[in-house]
Amino acid sequence: MRAGPGTESNEVMTLKFPLLADRTFRSIFDIEPSALAAAGIRLLLADLDNTLVPYGVPEPDEAVRAWERALKAEGVKLFILSNNRKSDRAKRFAEALGVPFIGHAGKPKTPSFYRAMEEMGCTPAQTAIVGDQIFTDILGGRRAGVTTLLVEPIRLAGNPGRYLRYGVEWPFRALTKRRNQA
Repeated sequence: MRAGPGTESNEVMTLKFPLLADRTFRSIFDIEPSALAAAGIRLLLADLDNTLVPYGVPEPDEAVRAWERALKAEGVKLFILSNNRKSDRAKRFAEALGVPFIGHAGKPKTPSFYRAMEEMGCTPAQTAIVGDQIFTDILGGRRAGVTTLLVEPIRLAGNPGRYLRYGVEWPFRALTKRRNQA
């Protein structure tokens, strides 16, 4: 869709700022399942590492399990969409939680987003993604047309590359937070 001279469509506005999330939260536990349901969200795609649990944690703890149950009670299905390259990482975690998953998802590319939505029978308008990284989770979600929810990374320690990546993301995080406060 093209905007005429002197006008801007919502599509154009969205494309101008593809690195800004729709909402930001301190952690997944600050995302109210009832608010997602009230917004028409039926499918919540979730990054795994540093979003649901710290890197390397093999199975969900009770807090994550309780949050998933609260989502389910509100009619929101959790679906893990992980870029982790270890073939069994996402599978083990998702099976322990009893939710579907796609591992080695290739975010920010969109095929895994569309595959998850198709598998779950949901449209982009009914789908959100929650993640801790702008250049994978948020950019991919924006490109797929889903609601984007940014959380703070659980833990940066252990990998100097993470500090650099999050440092580059900082301006976009700050702009998203400012926009959410307006």
